[in-house]
Amino acid sequence: MATATLAKEASKKRVRTKKIKGGGVSSKKDVATAILFFLPFFVLFCIFTIGPVVNSFYYSLTNFDLIQKPDWVGLDNYQGLFLDDELFMTAFKNTLYFALISGPVGYIMSFIMAWVLNDLKGRTAFALAFYAPSITSGTAMGVVWGYFFSPDRYGLINNTLINMGIISSPILWTSDASTILPCCIFIQIWMSMGTGFLVFMAGLQNQDRELIEAGSLDGIKSRFQELFYIVLPQMKPQLLFGAINTISSSFGVFSIIQSFAGFPTPNYAGHTLVAHLYDYAFVKFEMGYASAIAVVLFVITFAAGKLCMWMLTDKD
Repeated sequence: MATATLAKEASKKRVRTKKIKGGGVSSKKDVATAILFFLPFFVLFCIFTIGPVVNSFYYSLTNFDLIQKPDWVGLDNYQGLFLDDELFMTAFKNTLYFALISGPVGYIMSFIMAWVLNDLKGRTAFALAFYAPSITSGTAMGVVWGYFFSPDRYGLINNTLINMGIISSPILWTSDASTILPCCIFIQIWMSMGTGFLVFMAGLQNQDRELIEAGSLDGIKSRFQELFYIVLPQMKPQLLFGAINTISSSFGVFSIIQSFAGFPTPNYAGHTLVAHLYDYAFVKFEMGYASAIAVVLFVITFAAGKLCMWMLTDKD
């Protein structure tokens, strides 16, 4: 379709720098001014982002307990992680299970809700209602949902199911190994929809209406065709931003599970990589080993982010 081509071309527009007289991109004074404004951010970025990452890589190759000087051990920490630490493999599996369900489901649901509610008059109120849970801490949400999933007969869900005759005895939501992770996945999806919903709503509000009108003249007959051929190609930046946020929140889950089922969870049913890192860093004070866990988590999230960038970035 011609409209699909136009939409694709519109999504690839980039701001081009105008060359000034003399063929240069900018004068030396302008370059110096730009560097001066950029320098504070760059310095802070190096100190608080690049520095900790580099330190983590270094400490992951050492035996470090915060008191004595780091003792170089090479790849021993990584060997211990993958060959000797069964609890790490349990945390690894739980994290993947949690991320592969809560991430895509929350991402898709937030987009669908934004798309459906975009044309409603009361979308501002809906946006506020969806966004409010995302600015609340995971600990607070775990406490709130703890009332719903209380394992006694006075918990809201158990009480409702018993009164309806569906169950005869309370379900042990917070202590049964088979229910802890599914409950936390549900809470995570409910919390994560807010940010994605707001980002997708902003992208839908900034659609090029001329392309949509041209599409109706070009043969697009349904909203699903409009979504596929016009809306999604124009929303790649918002889709990428939402995907990166989803990845970071899904793989970094800890506070929700901790407040919901405690630490450690029964039979380590809700044990994640961040929980494993917390255990070695702030309980056992084995910072070298904890840094190795952090590096593994960093590599996983970085690879997932690069995959999303490859899928949602124009190849041309």
